[in-house]
Amino acid sequence: MRPTLRQLEYIVTVSRLGRFSQAAEVLNVSQPSLSAQIATVEQELGIRIFERSRGGVQTTAKGEDFIERAQKILVDVQDLRHAMVSDAPVGGRLRLGVLPSIGPYLLPQVIKEVHHARPGLRVVVREENTRDLEHGLKSGRFDLIISTPEDHPNTVQERLFNEPLWIATAVDDPLARDLQGVGAEDLQNRIFLTLDQSHRLSRIVFALAAECGGVVSDEYEGTTLDSIVLMAASGIGVAVLPDLYARRQGIYRDEVRLRPLKVTNANRDIAMLTRSTESPLPGQRVLTQSLRSVARGMGMSILGD
Repeated sequence: MRPTLRQLEYIVTVSRLGRFSQAAEVLNVSQPSLSAQIATVEQELGIRIFERSRGGVQTTAKGEDFIERAQKILVDVQDLRHAMVSDAPVGGRLRLGVLPSIGPYLLPQVIKEVHHARPGLRVVVREENTRDLEHGLKSGRFDLIISTPEDHPNTVQERLFNEPLWIATAVDDPLARDLQGVGAEDLQNRIFLTLDQSHRLSRIVFALAAECGGVVSDEYEGTTLDSIVLMAASGIGVAVLPDLYARRQGIYRDEVRLRPLKVTNANRDIAMLTRSTESPLPGQRVLTQSLRSVARGMGMSILGD
């Protein structure tokens, strides 16, 4: 029967790495064998999955559809194997993707509450940027994601809370003395620092800069919130930070001063998102309840109550 699970794995790995040679090395097979197996699938299905060139491979439109379906099949098989060999109590398993600006500051207490309410439920957490969360949800790699809802159309969305934004400045910056908060007029002609454009926060910062008459730095894009805080400490610009990070970690940094933003739209909604389903996944309700409960305890404005 074609294609086999092994052939699906070959094709998904080539797509992920972009080269047959690297995929063959990772899969521990010869490159000719790998190429022959993929060519067999293409021939039997009558489609072209990859276009080969000296620069690597490009996935065709039909190939993109094939790979998305193949990823779901491989994930389902992995879950089946885990369910059959696991000695854990019956309670379900959720694969949860979350923004790195949310996960470390919210989830530890949430997972503790979930475990207390439903001990048999396993929540497998992975932190990824907005773009990768979207791809992971579509491909079936995640059952649920916690992210900004506007970035994930055609999903089932349950809004959790609204998170205000802060700025971090160097300790000798005049804004560091404004204990009441920073307004739009204070940020005119300022340089804004933010994460790279695979994160929703970057787009929020671009909008804020435009509203305040500032400019986003084109010389530096951070990969983590800590990295843009360090750049702010050097006096290059002001870093825009989510509330959870600011109040759980940022305020303890000696090299910067954090101030709340008093600007229209200086906030973001956070939601639980799933693919279209007729009923909640096992454990989804208790996870959502715990997220709202912990966020409320942290001073967030809860949505959907």
